[in-house]
Amino acid sequence: MANAIHKIPTVSNEKVLDYLPGSAEKKEVLSEIARLKSTKTAIPMIIDGKEVFSRQKVNVAAPHEIHHSLGYYTKGSTNHVKDAITAAQRAKDDWMNMPWSDRAAIFLKAADLIVGPRRAYFNACTMMAQSKNIYQAEIDAIAEWADFLRFNVQYAADIYQQQPNSAPGIWNSLEYRPLEGFVFALTPFNFTAISGNLPCAPALMGNTVVWKPSESQIYSAIAVMRILMEAGLPDGVINLIYPDGPAAGKVIFNHKDFAGLHFTGSTGVFNTLWQTIGTNLSKYTSYPRIVGETGGKDFVVAHPSADAEQLSVALLRGSFEFQGQKCSAASRAYIPKSLWPNVKKRLLDDMKTLKMGSVEDFSNFINAVIDAKAYKKITGYIAAVSKSKDAKIIAGGKYSDKEGYFIEPTVIVAKDPMYRTMCEEVFGPVLTIYVYEDKKFAEMLEIVDSTSPYALTGAIFATDRAAVIQASKALQFSAGNFYINDKPTGAVVGQQPFGGARRSGTNDKAGSILNLYRWISPRTVKETFAAPRDYRYPFLGE
Repeated sequence: MANAIHKIPTVSNEKVLDYLPGSAEKKEVLSEIARLKSTKTAIPMIIDGKEVFSRQKVNVAAPHEIHHSLGYYTKGSTNHVKDAITAAQRAKDDWMNMPWSDRAAIFLKAADLIVGPRRAYFNACTMMAQSKNIYQAEIDAIAEWADFLRFNVQYAADIYQQQPNSAPGIWNSLEYRPLEGFVFALTPFNFTAISGNLPCAPALMGNTVVWKPSESQIYSAIAVMRILMEAGLPDGVINLIYPDGPAAGKVIFNHKDFAGLHFTGSTGVFNTLWQTIGTNLSKYTSYPRIVGETGGKDFVVAHPSADAEQLSVALLRGSFEFQGQKCSAASRAYIPKSLWPNVKKRLLDDMKTLKMGSVEDFSNFINAVIDAKAYKKITGYIAAVSKSKDAKIIAGGKYSDKEGYFIEPTVIVAKDPMYRTMCEEVFGPVLTIYVYEDKKFAEMLEIVDSTSPYALTGAIFATDRAAVIQASKALQFSAGNFYINDKPTGAVVGQQPFGGARRSGTNDKAGSILNLYRWISPRTVKETFAAPRDYRYPFLGE
């Protein structure tokens, strides 16, 4: 009944399946990939619940198999942006007034569809769209997005239960309204879970959304949208469009009802968007909420007491999983001279065993980088190192775009801790290492803190607890997610809320209650049961 105080289902992290040889789940995913490859899909925009196409077709291919077309999407225009905003505004009243438990039920159902009957489909779409091996796809598109959906419902319930105290004769309450207007979700290519969470988190709190995904991720973005529609999301609540950035910005950031930006992407783009919003403040009904997670130049710093074997494994996984295309990926490391021979041997020995190729071969640890633009940028860094006297490639360094955008995992040793690849975000399978004198650990911590404008993730490896304490204090503002004796990637929803500060974003912690607070505008309501009938206070009796 409508008057029930709902208790949501118990929430726990979704289990990641192993996809062992011969397993049913492996067969299902490979079968789904074969089905997707045999079909050229026409990918629509979804505006007001309807499929929308334009005349301008853009081919879609897997990054590891660029000569095989998976289908096409069609480019959006400013008119499509306007239509999406109109649809969001039209859906707003019914959506915000729907009981929160009914909104929650839609997203809980979506989570169950993802981990249940649509698991193979969702994994296959992510593997093909973003060239992720099965394990990277499973932890992203299945486990993490299901966790986002379920834990966000738990956090929403926790928020709604928070109410103020009331004095005798008074009943105080808080109403958690959505923002007044629409939210713009701008999502990246690298995580299907992020592309789902950025529009869904505001929507859960009663907002309606215009969503523009990265063009490199549209193939799996439409899968996200189809899951939400299958779960019962009403028309117009989330509207999926594919315009160019300038076309979207021209309309959205000049609209009086623009209420919030939920963003993951580059720092440069975020800076431009923030500046545009600031310039247009006088046009808006309310001050827009700006939530962004941007770049990173993530570090691993080792103390002489560190375990060399654990450190080398963390460097390999943290730097090269998903081809280093994680904003949390380890891209710079500081290793003491006494440890370096052992770390180097283990790291290079392990790297010799890494296989690279298609996602359809489950023995491949490395797949392709996302597109031609990324390939050109990353290989440009590698080519520059090969000509430099200040750095040396000790592993990898080869690349080819003949069949796909393949770049070998590459390890660079720099003579200078301020060498270019120690400082700049490469966003690819490139790790740069600086070997320091053991006695200069404290000096290294200062360099780690001051090298980069970013502060997303970082790790300290040490068995000496005093060194852990020293590093934690020295680097307290260097990373929003800090790891002790672990790689700086792999944050889990509900366990390690994710986000960084400085030039890495607003640190609103996706996967926590903190993020949902940004999508509400509370109203305090005071009801007095027996209002005064005389203006005179007792002190006036004298």
